Amino acid sequence: MAYEMTVRRKLAIATWGPPSEGNIYGKLTLDATEALAYLEHLRATTGEKVSMTHLVGKAVGMALKKAPDLNGRILFGRYVPHTSVDIAFLVTLDDGKNLAKAKVCNIDEKPVNDIAKELRELAERLRTGKDDAFKKSMGPVKMMPTWLLRPVLYYTGFLASALGWSIPALGVEPFPFGGAIITSVGMMGLDEGFAPPTPFARVPLYVLIGAVRDMPAAIDGQVVVRKQVVISATIDHRFLDGYQGAVLAKAVRDVFENPWKLSGMDGRPQGSIASEVAK
Repeated sequence: MAYEMTVRRKLAIATWGPPSEGNIYGKLTLDATEALAYLEHLRATTGEKVSMTHLVGKAVGMALKKAPDLNGRILFGRYVPHTSVDIAFLVTLDDGKNLAKAKVCNIDEKPVNDIAKELRELAERLRTGKDDAFKKSMGPVKMMPTWLLRPVLYYTGFLASALGWSIPALGVEPFPFGGAIITSVGMMGLDEGFAPPTPFARVPLYVLIGAVRDMPAAIDGQVVVRKQVVISATIDHRFLDGYQGAVLAKAVRDVFENPWKLSGMDGRPQGSIASEVAK
């Protein structure tokens, strides 16, 4: 029986060769207790199905705002910053056979529930075949052999992700992946993972969200069981050194330690459903 490659597999073969570039890999193991309570509070008060992915997206957006040296691209050997903080999220299609991206612009300025609503609507358009740009981009991918697809991806990526050109005929927008790509491996049952850089995306930061697990933690000198999550990142070393990495990590950690600040509160509302969550 002849094997028919999926679009996802063709893109993978056409995109990557043997590793040759310098990347930094890091992870944060974060106490998710307050984050889970905050997400439950948002579900109860806004009716939106917010998740860990949306909160991490907000946290990374705030981190990129504080570390502008990471929110940009390299063009002709020179760093060029983006004018806004935009992040792409990966969306699974066709029962996991293919992937698409949904980009949220100005994510640092949006509430978590608005991010959730926007991503839900974008994902629905992709999964129901109503995203015209995605359909245009997939047409050539399905028809081209991988040997031809590789240079097409490279030059299309350069025009769109480096120069910021729009290519309507191919369904390509300027800077289609923004400044970072986020995806969740927790929904697949994985505790953590690291994403390979995608050359044509020209994105310096890839963030993976692991599953929330009960793990031992040291609290006030005592070992207790807490809900924890691992956030891992693959970062282009051309963009980031130790200082920027510390700024990035601190910004994400601060959101998890007190997510209530995102809604202008000092802590959990007394007597609310959040007070009983994640105990």
